[in-house]
Amino acid sequence: QVSFPPPGSQALAAARIPAGAAAALVQEVGATRALLSVNPAMPMNPASVMKLVTTYAALELLGPAYRWKTEAYTTGAVSQGVLEGNLVLKGYGDPKLDLEAFWVLLRALRGKGLRDIRGDLVLDRGYFERASGDPGRFDGEPFRPYNVLPDALLVNYKSLRFSFIPENGAVRIHVEPRPPALEVVNVLRLSDGACPEGQAFIAQVKATFEPARQRAVFAGQYSSKCGEKDLHVALLQPNDHVAGTMRQLWAEIGGTWSGNARDGPLPADAQLLHALDSLPLAEIVRDTNKFSNNVMAHHLYLTLGAEHAGPPANGQKAFVAVKNWLQRKGITAPELVMENGAGLSRIERISAGNLAALLQAAWRSPVMPEFISSMPVVAVDGTMRRRLKGEGVAGQAHIKGGTLADARAMAGYVLDRSGRRHVVVMFVNHAGAHETQPAMDALLRWVYER
Repeated sequence: QVSFPPPGSQALAAARIPAGAAAALVQEVGATRALLSVNPAMPMNPASVMKLVTTYAALELLGPAYRWKTEAYTTGAVSQGVLEGNLVLKGYGDPKLDLEAFWVLLRALRGKGLRDIRGDLVLDRGYFERASGDPGRFDGEPFRPYNVLPDALLVNYKSLRFSFIPENGAVRIHVEPRPPALEVVNVLRLSDGACPEGQAFIAQVKATFEPARQRAVFAGQYSSKCGEKDLHVALLQPNDHVAGTMRQLWAEIGGTWSGNARDGPLPADAQLLHALDSLPLAEIVRDTNKFSNNVMAHHLYLTLGAEHAGPPANGQKAFVAVKNWLQRKGITAPELVMENGAGLSRIERISAGNLAALLQAAWRSPVMPEFISSMPVVAVDGTMRRRLKGEGVAGQAHIKGGTLADARAMAGYVLDRSGRRHVVVMFVNHAGAHETQPAMDALLRWVYER
């Protein structure tokens, strides 16, 4: 079939999407012929669906048990708990060195006898090529965590969680982590209006973020209808963020540190004190796809580059690693363009046909269980948890979605009502793409009910 089924065609027509702006391919796993093939060779922007390419490549090339390290070294002797030198942290790109993992690292240092650090905190980020540029370049939102630039020593996604708690006629703000140098100005007034979402919420609370001053100001209104609400903000500069988090947690576990944080390479004479292992790759991939985490996907992509061609990792090394891997599978994909492997890009491209071929290969792969289980389950979890609730296809499809201002996409696997599993891919690249969810839902229903 070379055109969308009637419900899908009608939904695309209602969204005023021309025929040349959509592509799709549906094929039973293991089959040689497609059930549906619409513009299968057309290069399309897949948005976050590109994460499927990155995560599948990572699972095969690195292995599901692959772990990243974060190492702590000393440049002087530790005597009676006192380090008369520097503490050096060397990162290897752990995608999930979150607050809890960083606390475990520091707690291990305390457990090995370190208490008082008299020197500096030296941060070795050399495993990745230093990312430069404006984090808000993509969409003008430099403080949104999804725009955080990759960093081989990225602590807690460089993000702070501001929790707004209405109580006693006022609004209390709790911040986690809470760097000692962070200033929070809270002159919020409690109101009875509706609780907005996203940018409307930031506008209503009149949030102002000043990284250079390590300052956040909230001077608007907060609706009592919001209850308790969290706002995640990538506010601080990388060194300020690591240093601030370190000062807070180190003091909480009984340590003292009087120095500063600065970048620098690992000295040749430094002594390893402790190495922290990340979660295994299979769990990282699950978080990456279930919740469409751009920063984690970018770190996976760069890690492929580092493992393929050595550090410092960059996008070109990663792209060569992925292209070589695809060619070994017999998928040439001449149209493939990858900028960061996360889909947060205006230039990334792949065709529906080649992505479907990749999903067919994944079905035959030893890492198939880890790969498929990383995708959101329709109507159940992840980014698909609210889709198609109460319908037959609910719980029967593992689908990764993707959304940009002018692109909408989905790809994955659907188990139809007869027990046959199908690869499903659909892309729409058009100014009206944001209105095409009904068309994609219609395609999922059609595959399930065949």
